[in-house]
Amino acid sequence: MAEPSSKTSWADDVEEEAAAAESMAKPADTVEEPTADDDATGLVQNEHDVNVTLADMQGDADNPLYSIKSFQELGLNEDLQKGLILMRYSRPSKIQERALPLLLNDPPTNLIGQSQSGTGKTAAFVLAMLSRVDLSLNAPQALCLAPSRELARQILAVVDNMGSFMKIKTQFAVPLAVERGKTIDAHIVVGTPGTVLDCIKRRVLVAKDIRMICLDEADNMLDQQGLGDQCFRVKAMVPKNVQVLLFSATFPPKVVEYADKFAPNANKLTLKQEELTVDGIKQLYMDCEGEEEKYQIILKLYELMVIGQSIIFVRQRRNADELRGRMVADGHAVSSLHGAFEGTERDKVIDDFRFGRTKVLITTNVIARGIDVASVSLVVNYDLPTLADGYTPDFETYLHRIGRTGRFGRVGASVSFVHDKNSWEQMDAIQRHFNCRMSRIDTSDWIQAAKQIRKILKSDKSAASSSEQFMGVGSGN
Repeated sequence: MAEPSSKTSWADDVEEEAAAAESMAKPADTVEEPTADDDATGLVQNEHDVNVTLADMQGDADNPLYSIKSFQELGLNEDLQKGLILMRYSRPSKIQERALPLLLNDPPTNLIGQSQSGTGKTAAFVLAMLSRVDLSLNAPQALCLAPSRELARQILAVVDNMGSFMKIKTQFAVPLAVERGKTIDAHIVVGTPGTVLDCIKRRVLVAKDIRMICLDEADNMLDQQGLGDQCFRVKAMVPKNVQVLLFSATFPPKVVEYADKFAPNANKLTLKQEELTVDGIKQLYMDCEGEEEKYQIILKLYELMVIGQSIIFVRQRRNADELRGRMVADGHAVSSLHGAFEGTERDKVIDDFRFGRTKVLITTNVIARGIDVASVSLVVNYDLPTLADGYTPDFETYLHRIGRTGRFGRVGASVSFVHDKNSWEQMDAIQRHFNCRMSRIDTSDWIQAAKQIRKILKSDKSAASSSEQFMGVGSGN
């Protein structure tokens, strides 16, 4: 544990803290200068190898046929190769090296893919969808399901960009996006499970020619009761021989059974649990005396948050509205986003943030997963993520939240606020779960605290220009 400040620390109330500190490798009272190792794609170059488990137990996962070093080895058509060049992809990331040969192999096989945020999962399954469709058949052939409007819209932008030189038809399938009375004849449909299910039931989307179905943020989709049921119902309405792809940064043990049922006999690409945290993200925490001090600190942080762009995560919609209202009243320009916003309003908020027209976004977990904004340099856990009981820490959501920064190999930081015994124990549990250590920022000396955070946020300006993605929409999730 770091040296305490002049005020009482919540660490004093945790009996096991001393033992926990000894088990952690890094001291909590230091903030190291971050480094980032970018490859030519601008994606996070994961130093850990991707573990491959083949459904065919006779197969050799180390066979050179199951790994590539260039996109040219895939034998892609010329128009698709042009799309990759347009999106500034020169060579595959590590997850793509191992995933793409398995995704494109014939006969098609199912795949469950897990890798860190920002390592190229989206581009991998989008390339697979574009490779599988028959452009001469004007009918839906690939479905991609995502848990939120924002993520579905982002994936669709990647499909459109990568398929720019192909005569590809796409359809956005979220509430109010499908024109009444119109039959969907797009080759690729990207949407949320409920809307896609409704389109199939109403015969707006004829599913007989579907040959691939992909779930992004699959663990979240299958674990949520409503979404999971909708996903399984969609799958039951497509041909039985459909190729199934499941992708996420996390697959907790409780979801593995559902994943295996949804994608039977799947090849698997995974990372070990302790390798899931993102090395390019410096994880910090601030020890506050209570809720009011949390607010005073967020006001002090504001100057640092606009160095790049920042996301402030809160627990509930009302917390987002209240925090935005207070900050605006105190003269700070911030925007907010949560599930109660209407579709077009949500689009405008996320577009304003994505293209840098707003710098600070207050939100619930609605954009905790998958959203790529390359210039986000700071994530603030104003409220640490918890499960429905409001106490048990939500490890997967924490990982996804902090993964909104440090995108495409850039440096980023996350700051978690603790203000009582419960929040301290939640943070302690998160550290134990990921075998990581958050560095303490001493709020009693704000000048020094600001210097520490500013050093991190300004430490990798050079990555900005090289890692921007086409049209400002990332393809690195």
